[in-house]
Amino acid sequence: MSCESCVDAIRNTLTAVEGIHSVDINLSKEQVLIDTTLTSGEVQELIEGTGRRAVLKGMGPATLGDLGVAVAMLGPDSPVKGAVRFLQLSEQQCVVEGTIDGLSPGLHGLHVHEFGDLTNSCFSCGNHYNPGKNKHGGPQDANRHAGDLGNISANEVGRATFRLQADRLKVWDIIGRSLVVDAGEDDLGRGGHPLSRTTGNSGERLACGIIARSAGLFQNPKQICSCDGVTLWEERDRPIAGPGRRSTDPPVANL
Repeated sequence: MSCESCVDAIRNTLTAVEGIHSVDINLSKEQVLIDTTLTSGEVQELIEGTGRRAVLKGMGPATLGDLGVAVAMLGPDSPVKGAVRFLQLSEQQCVVEGTIDGLSPGLHGLHVHEFGDLTNSCFSCGNHYNPGKNKHGGPQDANRHAGDLGNISANEVGRATFRLQADRLKVWDIIGRSLVVDAGEDDLGRGGHPLSRTTGNSGERLACGIIARSAGLFQNPKQICSCDGVTLWEERDRPIAGPGRRSTDPPVANL
């Protein structure tokens, strides 16, 4: 992004999109500050649609505090791969946002599992994270697992891009656990199958990743994309995987 025509092209593209509330472009710093409810993948696609490369440099709440950040990288041994981020906005609100590729078109169950143990691929991740000892359910049900995130939808090329609100997840409680995406649709505990009340009968575990502490991401308010820049995102402090083992570190604010 080196000229005013670049700025105009990006501004005109972004301001016409529902879900983008404001756009602030700094040409000298080659930065675009966006207040939006869209996912980072959707924002990146919009900017790159103007012919410029965009890299997410930071993301976070415009008004609420940052109480912790984590990321799960799905793969690499599975053909299903993705990155899913967790941002704790308040004691009651965790945003789960990500992109997963390699899925079959349609709905797929997404769940936080109790263990960050990948020694036997996704089979050693344990059951759904369920500290309240509840039955399986949908994200809006009062009686559900804390790790029940419902379904994500993959498009015709197998990509699912999503942004969810999870009011029972706490980043500091799930670091060192795992995230799993399943082969089929989660029936949200409403089906007639014997597994409906435990797993949602969502089928085989396709891909999984340990939920790890993240540093250098979400550290700025709103979303900042640097056109033709370099990413500042990195991942550190990956917890040791193992049955029932997870980080005992206290939550860190303003990562």
